[in-house]
Amino acid sequence: MMNERNDEVFSKRVKAGKRTYFFDVKTTRGKDLYLTITESKRTGDYDGRPEYEKHKIFLYKEDFEKFGEGMNEALDKIRQLWDSGEFKKPEPREETSEVTFEEL
Repeated sequence: MMNERNDEVFSKRVKAGKRTYFFDVKTTRGKDLYLTITESKRTGDYDGRPEYEKHKIFLYKEDFEKFGEGMNEALDKIRQLWDSGEFKKPEPREETSEVTFEEL
């Protein structure tokens, strides 16, 4: 599924408490794929309109494998630390508000 600019082939939004993460798979003119990961956090309102702070990471095809390995290793370590009882697991969150793309 491509958007009107024909560069976005997949998008996944993950609402996580006060933050929303966007995982967007895009393609270059040369048909190479890359991933953008965006963290969006509502910081308040300005003139009645919501304001957001955003941080974006661009991940290119040559880094997919190493990035995935590093991410999996870090998440595995976190799970081990939680299972050891040394660190507290997060409580499940209730999602109470929706963020729309128009707000970003």
